Amino acid sequence: MTTTTPRTATFLLRQPRQAQGFAEPLAEGVALTQLWIPPGRFKMGSPETELDRQEDEGPQHLVQLQGFFMGQTPITQAQWRSVAQWQAREGERWEQELSSNPSRFQVGGDTRLLSENAFTDDRPVEQVSWEDAMEFCRRLSQRTGRHYTLPSEAQWEYACRGGTSTPFAFGETLSDELANYDASETYGNGLKGKYRKQTTPVGRFPANAWGLQDMHGNVREWCLDDWHGSYEGAPVDGSAWVDGAEGQSSKREGGRRLLRGGSWYGVPRYCRSACRYHGRPGHALSFIGFRVVCLPQGPSLNP
Repeated sequence: MTTTTPRTATFLLRQPRQAQGFAEPLAEGVALTQLWIPPGRFKMGSPETELDRQEDEGPQHLVQLQGFFMGQTPITQAQWRSVAQWQAREGERWEQELSSNPSRFQVGGDTRLLSENAFTDDRPVEQVSWEDAMEFCRRLSQRTGRHYTLPSEAQWEYACRGGTSTPFAFGETLSDELANYDASETYGNGLKGKYRKQTTPVGRFPANAWGLQDMHGNVREWCLDDWHGSYEGAPVDGSAWVDGAEGQSSKREGGRRLLRGGSWYGVPRYCRSACRYHGRPGHALSFIGFRVVCLPQGPSLNP
């Protein structure tokens, strides 16, 4: 009689370091946790040998970054609603209106919510455009006096990897116990799992080595950069690759902007640390959200 050895998934679970950061109060009982991402150098993009690699993930190149603060999780519905409802004070100027409740997956929405996650304030906000996310950052910056913005693509990948060079911060593959994605498909020697078909509350899955959560899956996240089809000519200092002024949509290739991180809707190969997407600045979909960075230096890292 022939026996077969069960296929097993291989994970590299790192113990998060003691996170350093601060909590930015937004409203009564609502704060935004920002974690310190240390300065360092990493190889951005994927090696040609990586499974399911796409051409736009290369060429790999070394990037040297200064330190910065990054949101521990994507912006939640409660955090979004708090800032969207702020009334401008003297000296503040809002450039556009923000819907208080744009998300598809919320109480009272048209989607049946997972019973164990029916409270949606802790779910990521979604159906927000790049333009909406930039307005959120502008309001935060004006109200707090700090420099809040979307992460550059280099900052995002550096933070997502958390010092790793594997396809995922957790190792060579992914499981539904590590992230929220379409686990009906597998990656490498990974195992099939749940396809939840909607967002889940942020912070429910393990953190990477730098304390960040939901970097793989849940919602794709807007970055500051314009879309470029390869890394030929990309900055090597961690700055955003933009063709116009910061916060202004470029006309290059239709003005598309970078998205990172996979989503509840995507299969695991699209959740890899190096995987790239793009979308028009006005697009708002139920699998797109964002997180913010806070730059401690005087001038922005993102010229």
